[in-house]
Amino acid sequence: MKKFDFKRIKLRKINPDEIDERFLLMNLYVTQLLVFLAAVVLMLFQKPDLRAMFSPGSGYTILLWGTGFAVAVLLVDLLVSRWVPPEVTDDGGINEMLFKNRPVWHIALISLIVAFCEELLFRGAIQAWWGPYWTSILFAAIHVRYLQHWLMTGLVFSISYGLGWIYIRTGSLLTPIIAHFLIDFVMGCILRYRREES
Repeated sequence: MKKFDFKRIKLRKINPDEIDERFLLMNLYVTQLLVFLAAVVLMLFQKPDLRAMFSPGSGYTILLWGTGFAVAVLLVDLLVSRWVPPEVTDDGGINEMLFKNRPVWHIALISLIVAFCEELLFRGAIQAWWGPYWTSILFAAIHVRYLQHWLMTGLVFSISYGLGWIYIRTGSLLTPIIAHFLIDFVMGCILRYRREES
């Protein structure tokens, strides 16, 4: 059996101009798989009641909180993009590259996978140990591309804290998953169709 040479692996900073769409998509899906696996491992130690965690409870309440939170976030983002210089909200073009050439069904799929995996890890596993505040600090920290601007870091922290709060409020992980999905899906569609119009 041939051995793999780990010495050949070299890490280096990648310039966004060097990334193509295929590499970005593969990176996204691999990252989300790792996030999902981390959530599963952490939950093995917690042994949560998955039935209760994903309980639809009052479906109306979950849908109302999830949709309401998403609308609030999207309105704040609209105000920020209207009044703040573009360089403050710039993520290096990663989001635009990810969504600009995707069909709507693929934007929906990406948004669903990201919402499910990230909420399972952050709200479902980590928040049970750390609470919403420290979980939100970690959530903001892993969104590295926004750390160069305090406003964007603050917004990511606030969104994460809000997702944690609506999870506590409704008692169902479905609520932050719905909110996260709607935020990502609408933003992805805006990036896609804004690109088409220009």
